[in-house]
Amino acid sequence: MAGLNVSIAFFFLVVGVCQALRWLSKRLLSPGAYGCLARELAGSLQLCMSCLELRMLVEIGPWGGGFGPDVVLTLLFLLFAIHGASFDGASANPTISLQEFLLLKSNLAATAAKLLAQGAGMGTGWAVTKLYWSWELTHFHLIQNLIASECSSSIHTSLQHAAFVEGTCSFLFHLVLLKLCQSHPMYQVPALAVTVTFLTYTAGPFTGAFFNPALATVATFHCSGNSFWDYVQVYWLGPLAGMLTALLLYQGNIPRLFQKNLLYSQKSKYKIPKARVAVHVEGDELRRKRKGEKSDSEPRA
Repeated sequence: MAGLNVSIAFFFLVVGVCQALRWLSKRLLSPGAYGCLARELAGSLQLCMSCLELRMLVEIGPWGGGFGPDVVLTLLFLLFAIHGASFDGASANPTISLQEFLLLKSNLAATAAKLLAQGAGMGTGWAVTKLYWSWELTHFHLIQNLIASECSSSIHTSLQHAAFVEGTCSFLFHLVLLKLCQSHPMYQVPALAVTVTFLTYTAGPFTGAFFNPALATVATFHCSGNSFWDYVQVYWLGPLAGMLTALLLYQGNIPRLFQKNLLYSQKSKYKIPKARVAVHVEGDELRRKRKGEKSDSEPRA
């Protein structure tokens, strides 16, 4: 359990450092630069380092530490709950940034800046985590260093099925995200953490259940077993297709591309009570009757 305690201390340290980075950049940078660059950079750094350490526990913990998947899933839920509470609006996920662009919530320049910041944060997180592992503070890290050069692909099924699994995970995640986007963080954060935990438990044995193109790129693209284009199909195109499907199903259209609703009929935003409609009809009938009586009472030439 000593190795697990070191990993938990590492999680707290990562969150604390990234929180300090957010606080400092918010004071020094303009709101635009903070929202598009620093916030996404800190969020991606925090997500990448936490997920890499947790993935190491998933692979080595059951036989190297003697703890079961319940420990890892509990840590996963707690980590994503903490991420949701501390990210300060950052997504650390390219498909979420693209979704905001398609919903007209972000322009092209801001979206491009977010994607660059996410890539930089993930790359930095991978390099720092590798350095941390090289210190070999626990036997987990010692084993990780021994097997790191011979890591294998996270795809343990056919290519088509893997792309479908990642796409389905992305579809369900984005559907929940769209449904909860206006909810209070008190409900949104645990609901998203439960969703991520469930999807990881269900789809993890097939693809690792990343449904985050940036995170998948740094975590598994360098491993042998599949080609670069195989990874692109599964971990980039799959989540992108899932996000587009969820957006189209939820909205009925994609606002950035077309305004017409393809799935749902347009309804008036304001409803007129039936009683008020009846009053209007009766008033119109009275006015017509009065006009008729007035025209009958006028002398004819």
